[in-house]
Amino acid sequence: MGAQVAAFGLLFDAVDSVQSFVHVFIYVYILVIFVYVLTSWIPLPYSPALSRVQRFLYDVCNPYLRLFRRVLPSLGPLDLSPVLAVVVLFAVQRGLDALFARLH
Repeated sequence: MGAQVAAFGLLFDAVDSVQSFVHVFIYVYILVIFVYVLTSWIPLPYSPALSRVQRFLYDVCNPYLRLFRRVLPSLGPLDLSPVLAVVVLFAVQRGLDALFARLH
């Protein structure tokens, strides 16, 4: 009996750990998308360090944003794919929260 209670305690602890990891990952990725959008709007002076940061942001964000650029129509210079990408990330987070709540 005590072993089963301990096993369930470990399972609940693992679920909480995974849930908090997912929350942090999604919020950090949303922050990275936000910084990517800001650096694409604001012309930054050329510097090797800033160039590396912009390249990193491009490499991290562009594959995910490209999924939404295929679906959304072009509105001239306005790119709405980051907005839709963030909305989808929040929806995924809510869905995962509901799934984790069922595991508790």
